[in-house]
Amino acid sequence: MAEKSKVLIIGGTGYIGKFIVEASAKAGHPTFALVREATANVPAKSTLFRNFNNLGVTLLYGDLYDHESLVKAIKQVDVVISTVGHLVLADQTKIIAAIKEAGNVKRFFPSEFGNDVDRVHAVEPAKSAFATKAQIRRVSSPPRDKVIILGDGNPKAVFNKEEDIGTYTIRAVDDPRTLNKIVYIKPPGNIYSFNELVALWEKRLAKSLKRSMFQRTSFSRTFKRPQFQSM
Repeated sequence: MAEKSKVLIIGGTGYIGKFIVEASAKAGHPTFALVREATANVPAKSTLFRNFNNLGVTLLYGDLYDHESLVKAIKQVDVVISTVGHLVLADQTKIIAAIKEAGNVKRFFPSEFGNDVDRVHAVEPAKSAFATKAQIRRVSSPPRDKVIILGDGNPKAVFNKEEDIGTYTIRAVDDPRTLNKIVYIKPPGNIYSFNELVALWEKRLAKSLKRSMFQRTSFSRTFKRPQFQSM
């Protein structure tokens, strides 16, 4: 059996990063997480670091903005996975520069977990609409009497758990089919329309919900249109 690749996760203490660290370790990869020394001493992170330790994860101290520490960490692994947050996405060029200097990395996964940035170009009012949809998804208590359907409720979307993203990301590490490819995580059983989700919830409740349709015209009026000055 081929030896498992050694994997370094940069941003491994973040929201999606911790799931990828865990998936890597559980898949048997020698797993390393780059952390700032200041982060390692944050009490709120103690449970996370204890979990990493129990999984056999090796912590490497370094910083995205410390080139020497990046190169030193990268020289110890075969694969680098970035899960940095959106505010520092542009600074991933620093990781690439360190990878080039180290000269030993066979794969680099940039931090692109979510929409395909080549296919989604959101501007107002759609940008605000996406933010509203995110809020709707995160309502802590599902409806028990009535539900608002956006549009006709028929467009389908893919629903993935963070653990699934971690698992599939690590599976791609040593899969030759994924080299220099965009990987879409779309299990057939995870694709539902809004109407189908409501139907599943109604089945669980054993009752029908009152449905209100929120049409596109009403939705558009909810958001202020951008103002442009004439030239």
